[in-house]
Amino acid sequence: MAGDLYDQDFIGWTEQQARLLRAAAEQGVNLPLDWVHLAEEIEDLGRNHAHAVKSLLARIVEHLLKLQYSPAAGPRDGWIDSIDDARSEIELYLQEDPGLRLRLPDLLKRAAPTGTKRAATALARHAERDAAVLVRLAGPAHYTLDQVLDEDWLPARPDMPALTRA
Repeated sequence: MAGDLYDQDFIGWTEQQARLLRAAAEQGVNLPLDWVHLAEEIEDLGRNHAHAVKSLLARIVEHLLKLQYSPAAGPRDGWIDSIDDARSEIELYLQEDPGLRLRLPDLLKRAAPTGTKRAATALARHAERDAAVLVRLAGPAHYTLDQVLDEDWLPARPDMPALTRA
């Protein structure tokens, strides 16, 4: 039933409904609806959820890398706050759309290069060239999904013991 799919996997529901609308348009269903644009808009709703989560994952990766490789002390609390906020937002998306959880590995795989590039660029811009090089060498597949989503996990710096939460 479509209602069940809507509750369990919103993105899957949007994909299904878009296919059904396109099929109805091809069959010439005689209703005064803009079938093609309706299908596109419904599909976009699902893409927007996935895009938002992908963006949050990129932000987490970026700040985890900065925590791990930057020697700067000042911005660390802000990076941790940003990671915590993004993890909380992702959890809200997952509560609203449980089917999104199945898409997380792919979303992280697609988000990690962006987070890596952002971290390296920001570190280089702030005259942390050695840290930027280490981030680039670490590459985008640096963290597991469990690490990225674990609200208690933060990376260790190579020159320091593991970070712990107060």
